[in-house]
Amino acid sequence: MTDLSPHPALRSDLRPGLVLATCCLSLLLVMMDVTIVNVALPSIRAALGGRFSTLQWVVDAYTLVVATLLVLAGSTADRIGRRRVFVTGIAIFCLGSALCGLAPSARALVMARAFQGLGGAMLNPVALSIIANVFVTPVARARAIGMWGGMSGLALALGPLAGGVLTTLAGWRAVFWVNLPIGLVAMVLSLRFIPESRAARVRPIDVPAQVLIALVLAATTAALIEARNYGWGAPAIQATLALAAMGMVALVVVERRRAQPLLDLRFFRALPFTGAILIAICAFAIFSSFLFLNTLYLQDVRGLSALRAGLYTLPFAMGVMACAPLSGRIVGAHGARLPLLLSALGLGGGAILLTGLTATTPPAVLLAAYGLCGCGFGLCNAPITNAAVSGMPRDQAGLAAALASTSRQIGALLGIAASGAMTASVMSAPVQPAPLSSAGAVVAYMALLPAASHRVWWTIVVLACGIAGLGVVSTGARARRSAQTVRALFDDGPQASGYRTDSTPPST
Repeated sequence: MTDLSPHPALRSDLRPGLVLATCCLSLLLVMMDVTIVNVALPSIRAALGGRFSTLQWVVDAYTLVVATLLVLAGSTADRIGRRRVFVTGIAIFCLGSALCGLAPSARALVMARAFQGLGGAMLNPVALSIIANVFVTPVARARAIGMWGGMSGLALALGPLAGGVLTTLAGWRAVFWVNLPIGLVAMVLSLRFIPESRAARVRPIDVPAQVLIALVLAATTAALIEARNYGWGAPAIQATLALAAMGMVALVVVERRRAQPLLDLRFFRALPFTGAILIAICAFAIFSSFLFLNTLYLQDVRGLSALRAGLYTLPFAMGVMACAPLSGRIVGAHGARLPLLLSALGLGGGAILLTGLTATTPPAVLLAAYGLCGCGFGLCNAPITNAAVSGMPRDQAGLAAALASTSRQIGALLGIAASGAMTASVMSAPVQPAPLSSAGAVVAYMALLPAASHRVWWTIVVLACGIAGLGVVSTGARARRSAQTVRALFDDGPQASGYRTDSTPPST
């Protein structure tokens, strides 16, 4: 039997590189899965049937679980072992991928996607913690994290093309099966080369907050997605919205009383942190809406194959790849404001080009819009993280970054739900939102998508303006003073603030 324990005789200069490569593979799994699945959505609907809302759940079931468990996964890894949680996450992700590939119905696929999300939540935050533990010098660590983050751009670029090739040649199930060999390689490398590590001190797990966050996100998402099927005035939708509101109030009350809360409300007194959270939600809502609607538009309205649709979205991915590293350099030299303003310009400009979308919009307009949106999205990630941790005490920076990462997932979650709700409310007027069981029904229904999506693109323009405004507010002198005030709350200790702090934040 092959020995998969950490290699004791590995050269010291080689092992960190293999650890980094393994962590990059995990990021490739998670990020490529997002764009691959979006490209396959029309084929999934054609094979399994279901309502328009079913497609939203195929994406959001995964994102909902990741958003809910991201911080908990990092904290658990610090507590019981990072390599153990990382390997477990890969195994669950691969098993979930296999279940997705075998799903006999749309409902089974949604459930499998939720299970896959459980594994996805264990990968990225824990991988980043592993990198920080292996690369001990600041220069080496910064370089490693930069290379790891750059993998997201590569995954975004590969995802649409790989999804198109796999869906065209082997069917939609292949977009899930492809995760298995990548995951197997990552698992073997993890067991072989990643050393086990734990945090010396860990924050206690905040179970009430985790339950309430899950409740609020699930109820809000369900109401947005299912409202078109039941109607906004339906008792079930009203009760779901009320449940989300009560859960939010309960979360604030509970967290104010806890000694070491998962969601430390003092953070929100710092304008840079609050701005970063809101910008992350806006930017990733734009990202998920863009992918979801354009995938359906290109294949169901323009009649492109999955492969050609993937090629059409390459300008978006290339924009991300080109601008993400540029954004990091701008932040280092000039701060977060400039890249946030440029990001808003790209996202808003791309969305404006799509506000007049029709079934015959010239390809040049589409490609220009996709490229602008890609550049805008690529520019916003580095300043989000920078603003989130700006001015925070060192022992709270990890938690602040983790909450910013969670906000990204929340934005992606709400973007799918809200954009689907806005378009479907128009599309369902002349056509009943019953399961689309025939090709003719699909064509008639989806022909309404371009006009119905106009309100989404205008909403994205508004969100882009919001990013610009938040970028200005969260990077000015007043914002810096607010961050210093919050830092003083933590530096003064628990007696001054009413809370106890912990010197070891959870993984981000």
